[in-house]
Amino acid sequence: MKAIVKATPNLKGEIQALSSKNYTTRYLLLAALADGTSTIHYPAHSEDSDAMRRCIRDLGAVIEEDEHKMVIKGFGKHPLPIKQLNVGNAGAVLRFLMSTAALCQSEVTFINQYPESLGKRPHMDLIDTLEQMNVQVEHNEGRLPITIKGGQPRGGKITVSGSVSSQFLSSLLFLTPLLQEDSEIEVLHDLKSKVIVGQTLEVLEQAGIRVEASEDLMHYRIPGNQSYRAQEYVVQGDYPGSAAILAAAAVTDSDVTVHRLDENSRQGEKACVDVLRAMGVSLTHKDGIVRVQGTGKLKAGEFDGDHFTDAVLAMVAAAVFAEGTSRFYNVENLRYKECDRITDFLNELRKAGADVEERQSEIIVHGRPEGLEGGVEINAHYDHRVIMALSVVGLRSKQGLVIRDAHHVAKSYPQFFDHMISLGAHIELTNE
Repeated sequence: MKAIVKATPNLKGEIQALSSKNYTTRYLLLAALADGTSTIHYPAHSEDSDAMRRCIRDLGAVIEEDEHKMVIKGFGKHPLPIKQLNVGNAGAVLRFLMSTAALCQSEVTFINQYPESLGKRPHMDLIDTLEQMNVQVEHNEGRLPITIKGGQPRGGKITVSGSVSSQFLSSLLFLTPLLQEDSEIEVLHDLKSKVIVGQTLEVLEQAGIRVEASEDLMHYRIPGNQSYRAQEYVVQGDYPGSAAILAAAAVTDSDVTVHRLDENSRQGEKACVDVLRAMGVSLTHKDGIVRVQGTGKLKAGEFDGDHFTDAVLAMVAAAVFAEGTSRFYNVENLRYKECDRITDFLNELRKAGADVEERQSEIIVHGRPEGLEGGVEINAHYDHRVIMALSVVGLRSKQGLVIRDAHHVAKSYPQFFDHMISLGAHIELTNE
């Protein structure tokens, strides 16, 4: 599918934020690892959450669902022996389930359905740690396909690198409470996206799991022989996807309201509200409601992107039209996502006429408040965040932008284009 995004001077209206993908995938896993029946209210429906739902069902969870909830009977510590799992293009789902698969009394192979996206992403840091834990792993230089030969994972003293992704640590935090031994996890080097680790610790506590974490989140003590408690979860609204909607409102003359964005959320991407404020955008955030009254006029700033990883591209899109030079630093982990979100994304921005530079862990944007020329066809690189951010840029491009493979936005936000169009964005979708 192609998205033809045309210059749009005004946006107006109200939408409900989608449910959080990150919380939905975590709650699905908690429910599967519990003995008993859990209920998840307002789960996200996206390709990533669908991948987790499909995989836990293959591993033995029984799922009933309607429009507003999912009821899940878990498999506890005893997932079914299964030969293959298909996680689609969902990196977090793959990494979380690599540890879960270590509980299987059989070999489990994660297949490579997206060789140009997830197939390129590295998982060696987690593989190294699983091998410390008596788990044999066959792999392609740390990449898919990956076969887990589990059955008897052991706890004890464990080390894991956090310099590429926090998902490796989260994966271990889901597994270790179920092991016979107590575990100590030491994070080596650096830990990216600490805020997202906070989300993992939050949901583990909700499920009755005890984890002692050091203040800097680099050391953990996890008692063994624990059990996940079956219970009810309510999924909050999603900041990462909403960040693109808020950025779109910021770069146009707008009056846009987004509901279900809890101001006390632990989602790091809620910082996008503060980033837009710092860029001079008029907005309010109260009682779970964000209202943006945009003028299209923004000012540049400097921002630590590690605090709002999945909202960085949307904020870069807004900065493209700011007065002055913006800098997003501490963002190297963007290179290890669905695509290289620094090099690949900036190459597409340059095609549209943006003035951007990259460093290994920085994105530098020289704003063009007059707007961009556009009039080009853009490669989405199979990446939902790239698609949403480029859509924001298209609104302020004189000749618009054509985004190829735009259907991949469904990975996290299937209704993105519907929501944008409902707010007045001039967007046409074709099946080319």
